[in-house]
Amino acid sequence: MSRTRLGLGLSATALLTATAVLPAPAHAATVADYTITVDPTARGAAIDDTMYGVFFEDINRAADGGLYAELVQNRSFEYSTADNRSYTPLTAWTVDGTARVMDDDGRLNDRNRSYLSLGAGSSVTNAGYNTGIRVEAGKTYDFSVWARAASGTTLTVGLRDAAGPLAATREVAVRGGWTKYTATFTARRTSSYGRLTVASSADAALDMVSLFPRDTYRHEPNGLRKDLAEKIEALHPGFVRFPGGCLVNTGSMQDYSAASGWQRARAYQWKDTIGPVEQRATNANFWGYNQSYGLGYYEYFRLAEDVGAMPLPVVPALVTGCGQNKAVTDDALLERHIQDTLDLIEFANGPATSTWGKVRAAMGHPKPFHLTHIEVGNEENLPDEFFARFQRFRAAIQAKYPDVKVISNSGPDDSGTTFDTAWKLNREAGVDLVDEHYYNSPQWFLQNNDRYDSYDRSGPKVFLGEYASQGNAWSNALSEAAYMTGLERNADVVKLASYAPLFANEDYVQWRPDLVWFNNHASWGSANYEVQKLFMNNTGDRVVPSRASGTPSVSGPITGAIGLSTWATSAAYDDVSVTAADGTALFGDDFSAGASRWTHTGGGSWSVQDGQYVQTDATAENTMVQAGDPAWHDYDLHVKATKKSGKEGFLVAFGVKDTGNYYWWNLGGWNNTQSAVEQAADGGKSTLLAKAGSIETGRAYDIDIKVRGRQVTLFLDGQQWGGFTDDKPAEPFRQVVTRDQATGELIVKVVNAQDTAARTAIDLGGAKVASRATATTLAAAADAVNSETNTPVTPVTSTVTGVAPRFTYTFPANSVTFLRIRQR
Repeated sequence: MSRTRLGLGLSATALLTATAVLPAPAHAATVADYTITVDPTARGAAIDDTMYGVFFEDINRAADGGLYAELVQNRSFEYSTADNRSYTPLTAWTVDGTARVMDDDGRLNDRNRSYLSLGAGSSVTNAGYNTGIRVEAGKTYDFSVWARAASGTTLTVGLRDAAGPLAATREVAVRGGWTKYTATFTARRTSSYGRLTVASSADAALDMVSLFPRDTYRHEPNGLRKDLAEKIEALHPGFVRFPGGCLVNTGSMQDYSAASGWQRARAYQWKDTIGPVEQRATNANFWGYNQSYGLGYYEYFRLAEDVGAMPLPVVPALVTGCGQNKAVTDDALLERHIQDTLDLIEFANGPATSTWGKVRAAMGHPKPFHLTHIEVGNEENLPDEFFARFQRFRAAIQAKYPDVKVISNSGPDDSGTTFDTAWKLNREAGVDLVDEHYYNSPQWFLQNNDRYDSYDRSGPKVFLGEYASQGNAWSNALSEAAYMTGLERNADVVKLASYAPLFANEDYVQWRPDLVWFNNHASWGSANYEVQKLFMNNTGDRVVPSRASGTPSVSGPITGAIGLSTWATSAAYDDVSVTAADGTALFGDDFSAGASRWTHTGGGSWSVQDGQYVQTDATAENTMVQAGDPAWHDYDLHVKATKKSGKEGFLVAFGVKDTGNYYWWNLGGWNNTQSAVEQAADGGKSTLLAKAGSIETGRAYDIDIKVRGRQVTLFLDGQQWGGFTDDKPAEPFRQVVTRDQATGELIVKVVNAQDTAARTAIDLGGAKVASRATATTLAAAADAVNSETNTPVTPVTSTVTGVAPRFTYTFPANSVTFLRIRQR
């Protein structure tokens, strides 16, 4: 593949060659030539200190069993089938003797509904998270329990693993009504398999059985797991967005009270999560487990303050999303949530003498938290209904707190009908910031570096609140790094950006990829984390305009075979035909002779029934069958499809190269709420075109797909549904230059996302610079993945010599390199 040769009107001999000790290029066989031209006299966009941040959502056990340092699982016996069908109130506990979980008037308090009745001579043992309770030799652990025993009892508390005791046993004398009791353990040895046992000599009631490491982050009580919080701190985030995510805009909007029937599947509501931990509500987590709310709004605000970040809370807009898609019509309930939001701002910013400022002060923080931004809603797929409610929140907030910026959103995707409608409403209303979310393939991120180049500079600013490239391999992180150069270049439009999700406990995963992985004894940053850390610690204050040579545009037509699939749906297909552009028949199958021409590459169960090819498993996902020649191009595909049962509609694939690379028309996807064309590249998917719509059960649909070159037109029942042209290059060489005012350095940031080293002629536009610079490089094989025991993606810092106003530098294959060049 050709590249632009040493341009800029320079000969090779006119350039100095800079050298540095670098990581060995991963599988680099050749060198390609590029140019970067910098204009140090031009003035690019200013970059806010808050541009890059983190987004914390309790997914993948990110809170309980993760960032929240509590070592006891189900400490309050509140687990329920409402949280997870497999749960009981004694999940994570084993009983020796007699023990029952009670829900009666003997409870600790109204909001802590369940407690344990433990019989005389009986004991309960807690298994903690992952393999057990983690303790380290010589460290201190604080035990506490709320207990009552009318006639008195002695609690014997032990910490041990299969090899024996981990600490000296403690005895606690209990008498009378509910009282909090404490004890302290010092671990004799290290173990990741600990168990905590509480035995009682007489009948007793127990609640809030807790064990905390003394050594929490910043040694705060009810604190955070130190290594995980320190990984956030090491990023130097400009903001912390919390608590969600789907936790915010799913479930009931009622409170946790007798009036609402103590509802367990509620949207995250901040008042549930403050005050003494034993008085906080419990809730079902949208991701399939329980939330104790031990980690609540106060702790989130403290975390943001401790890492030097801006707090950015998200509150419900009373329109559910994440597949639920319902708008609450109870006006009194809406007004209550609006008032709750005003109260939240007072809790964060109000004086210690105000109603909610007094609550904050009582929790240990009399000074305000300096809240400046708040987001209303998250990924609502009903833009009109959402925006009507958003406007009421916004009006109330601006009337009382005019200095607080209120953030809206554009739905769950990077494009489509919902996205367009939401942006139109936000633009017309002059909203401050609009939160965009998207999870796409690495190819999409390489193709869309220019996404924000054309955004209206006078319109609402962008908060890129959630994004990731669908994997934790180095190739994923490289594509994100390439995309981030475009975010920085457009820092006048993109004001905030955060990767998502932040954390994943490796034994409780609901979503991949994730920035930081952990278990009960270790944590490690993914390749994506290393990219985020490099950008967030080397942002600079202002963009210095620059340009670079690139890769020739994608050439050649879309090629590939065809496929049929379903997702949580049973469907029947018939009368499949493929016809070349000149009318030649390439393929035809009415299944009268069976389905021997099709290869089953996915899940599900396929069979020929009554002359149709039927996938019968209404729960199976991605049931792909393929047929035809991967070399086909410029053809018309026709399929007749009928939905039999299930949640969605049809998946008709074209341009199929293999199981990880294809296009498909997803009709009736997302719980039968919209249809879209998705492109799979190396297993990751991105949406090219989307529209609202659903598929009817029992109705036969005629589906036609016309492929010409790189242009595709789609027809449903003879009517044109839409079309697209896939001709954007997946450019592997991206760069941006910023200036650090404090150090006087130019920061040249270069991403080379290919198996070829990039020999680059760099022209600094006559800037006077020091001859030595610092290079920080991330380089690894494209498929490298960081793990607990092996971190191939690790930054290497070196000194570069031979730097001049014009010099050459070879960027390794599959690398991200930041050159910090001091101006004189």
